[in-house]
Amino acid sequence: MLLRYFLYFILCCCFGAFADTRGMQPEDYYRFVFVAEPQLAPNGKQVAFVHTTIAADKRERLSNLWLVATDGKSPPRQLSFSNADSSPVWSPDGSMLAFISGREVGQQLYILPMAGGEARAITALKQAGIRDVKWSPDGQQLLLTLSVDPTVTDPSTEKSKSDQAQADVVVITDALYKRNGGGYLNERRSGLWLLDLNSEKLTKLTGDTRWHDHSAAFSPDGKQIVFASDRSADALEGSMQQGLYLYQLSDGSTKQLTTLPGYASAPQWSPDGRRLLYQYQADYFTPEQLVLLTLRDGTNKQVAVDWDRNANSMQWLNNDRILLSADHLGARPLFELNLRRDKTQIRLSEQGSASNVSLSANGKQLSYLWQDALNLPEIWFQTESNAPRQLTQFNQALLAELTLQPLESFWFEHEQGKSQGFFIKPLGWQAGQSYPLVLNIKGGPGGMWGDEWFHEFQMMAARGYAVVFTNYRGSTGYGFAHQHAVHADYGGVDYRDNMAVLDTVLQQHDWLDATRLFITGGSHGGFLTNWITTQTSRFKAAVTQRSVSNWISEAGTQQFPPNSMRREFAGSIWENYDLYWDRSPLKHADKVTTPTLIIHSTADHITPIGQGEEWFYALKANQVPVEMVVFKDENHSLSRSGTPVNLVERLKRILDWFERYHQPTKA
Repeated sequence: MLLRYFLYFILCCCFGAFADTRGMQPEDYYRFVFVAEPQLAPNGKQVAFVHTTIAADKRERLSNLWLVATDGKSPPRQLSFSNADSSPVWSPDGSMLAFISGREVGQQLYILPMAGGEARAITALKQAGIRDVKWSPDGQQLLLTLSVDPTVTDPSTEKSKSDQAQADVVVITDALYKRNGGGYLNERRSGLWLLDLNSEKLTKLTGDTRWHDHSAAFSPDGKQIVFASDRSADALEGSMQQGLYLYQLSDGSTKQLTTLPGYASAPQWSPDGRRLLYQYQADYFTPEQLVLLTLRDGTNKQVAVDWDRNANSMQWLNNDRILLSADHLGARPLFELNLRRDKTQIRLSEQGSASNVSLSANGKQLSYLWQDALNLPEIWFQTESNAPRQLTQFNQALLAELTLQPLESFWFEHEQGKSQGFFIKPLGWQAGQSYPLVLNIKGGPGGMWGDEWFHEFQMMAARGYAVVFTNYRGSTGYGFAHQHAVHADYGGVDYRDNMAVLDTVLQQHDWLDATRLFITGGSHGGFLTNWITTQTSRFKAAVTQRSVSNWISEAGTQQFPPNSMRREFAGSIWENYDLYWDRSPLKHADKVTTPTLIIHSTADHITPIGQGEEWFYALKANQVPVEMVVFKDENHSLSRSGTPVNLVERLKRILDWFERYHQPTKA
């Protein structure tokens, strides 16, 4: 029934899109309306959410709170107008909405009475940033996760002038010392603070210079707080030893709940407060587990043992049933885990991508974002007995102007089994004509692409390119063996899968012109773009984005600590030097002939700009046609959340580079 409903919705959206329409252009990005953070009211009657548009100057995003009724009888209405609001959270009785706003100096926490009246600030933070907000069950307190110097007793006070007059120098002693887009880290650590609504007094619960406390949640009776923290001796060195802790509000004591070596995260209270569900991973390249902790005796039991997926989110429906979201075969459905039978099954959305699920107080209603390859994310609502109902359609007018190309799924074989590929035909495809093909490579290697909105693909199709991509080995959504097949083999199975998906579509579609192939990718996809051009000259042009060219220098300059690279390459540089260097595109740069555009950003600390610079110099030295486009003050997330005008400029540069080397051949 749900499958038929979604297929009917997709057909309705596409019907009539063939006359007086056009293909997508880079500038269409400025017209997108981005819907995010849907929060269902406790009674299930309304959804608060964040509505974001692009400012007229094309440099800012304007975010405000909106509200929509779940009965579908009235259009959404705007709640706030500051253009700087986010993170709405309902009070337990639904009478108030807490949210974070940057309308004043710095980000502060605000309360909006839903019966009427103006929002008021309840914090005046000057030395802290708000990372998370949770209501107490009685609605009288708010649990804040703050990023603050642990030595600060009152984050509402200004820094002393003596502190401000210190030399402009950063002293680094920890392996975790910088962050993508944020530069060098300061003395701040995340800790837990309690805000009393009546007195507006802020009280510190946890915080230490040696660790970060986060992922906190009140127990259903409001007497305890569970949170996650790495409190090992090398917590700031990138260890994988995070555990769960329990804070007693009555006496301020903290108890460690988990002692297993590894990484415990995302604790979720059962409605009766007797158990905790959490995610656990023994090491980086081991399967992720869902574990049930019984608080009475401290026992831990793995659940959903046969469910070979990584949960993106987990929420209790009642004491016996849990709602999960996960990457799954190119889609992101919602799963339901029945604890009595220890079985999971798909509950919603076998097509497209469902995310940001929010439940009513009784667990019988839910709101969520849903998107697919032809539709931007919008808010949907469902009860246990009714079909999904779409609540917002902010992008309907724009989509009506466009002709979009559907996503085709297929499978191809390799030596370990098979992987999934996806294909998009060029706009205006006609039999008897030949068309160029773009191989677009996802990053990661974890994560997954699939049936979700990706304007970049539609933009390429509108310019007459077919597009192919794959969730190569290393991607999530296909089980543990598929995800970890890439361990210590970068440039191996991931390279072969991308070549295999390319060859598969060339064999399946004789109208594709094998002499007009193009390649692009970002992050790990950028590494693979570099690597592939060292292995073959079959591509007319390449665009490598936020890439890695030298694994040795990457290991010593990126934001992640040495332990992360040691896990990925099965040893440190000194233990496995040959693998690091052999799998570095830089070693093989003298074999490259493909004209290459390099896109990199100055504030990228995941793949620092030096990676692009090394690749630029190497190609220059070998007389390869090359250009490097540097985006100032952008980071690794330029393609997703960069300054809008820069994000669009990136799209234009990719298309322009391909067009420069695109020489159409007659059919």
